[in-house]
Amino acid sequence: MKRLKVTVEGKSYEVEVEILDEGSVAPAPRRASSGGGTRVAAPVAAPKPKAAAPTAAAGGSVASPLAAVVVSIDVNIGDMVEEGQKLVTLEAMKMNTIVAAPAAGKVTAIHAKAGDGVEEGQALVDVA
Repeated sequence: MKRLKVTVEGKSYEVEVEILDEGSVAPAPRRASSGGGTRVAAPVAAPKPKAAAPTAAAGGSVASPLAAVVVSIDVNIGDMVEEGQKLVTLEAMKMNTIVAAPAAGKVTAIHAKAGDGVEEGQALVDVA
């Protein structure tokens, strides 16, 4: 083990570094000692992604399942839609999410346009 002092953005940290020879196996990670060093949090499992099921708000509104940017509105006012038909495409964290009609009906209002930022639960389209 070799003790080193590392400075990050003006703050100094004392660290222990083990130099491994080629062919040697790294030991299991150890907890940081309480000797004034910085503790590193253990990795946390990523949360399970939520299903992007469309949610119907009051009055037949289809709400955004997440905070995102509207990529496209795929219907027009007056269009008849089938259950499961794509209504809106959203983008969050470089991933597209399709918002589909929860039931068959007629598009009576559109509450967003391409490029708009929307919040989770915000009405996107009304289907009656």
